[in-house]
Amino acid sequence: MAKVLMYSTAVCPYCVRAEQLLTRKGVTDIEKVRVDLEPARREEMMQKTGRRSVPQIYIGDTHVGGCDELYELEHQGKLDSLLAA
Repeated sequence: MAKVLMYSTAVCPYCVRAEQLLTRKGVTDIEKVRVDLEPARREEMMQKTGRRSVPQIYIGDTHVGGCDELYELEHQGKLDSLLAA
């Protein structure tokens, strides 16, 4: 299963929804980077993604985007193959 990295904060409902979907898909290990606790990591996230909002999700080397993009991948039937890579 592909490695999942998620930039998040403690009180982000979209982060929770994204994590719930990934868990339902069988992802047991999500590397969470709390940008609220580590401001330097928010800078890193913005440099890598060009975005300020959380979550920002990577599956393997692929930047998925946020929660809406993750659910859209699921809707299109593309999430499973990305996770399986």
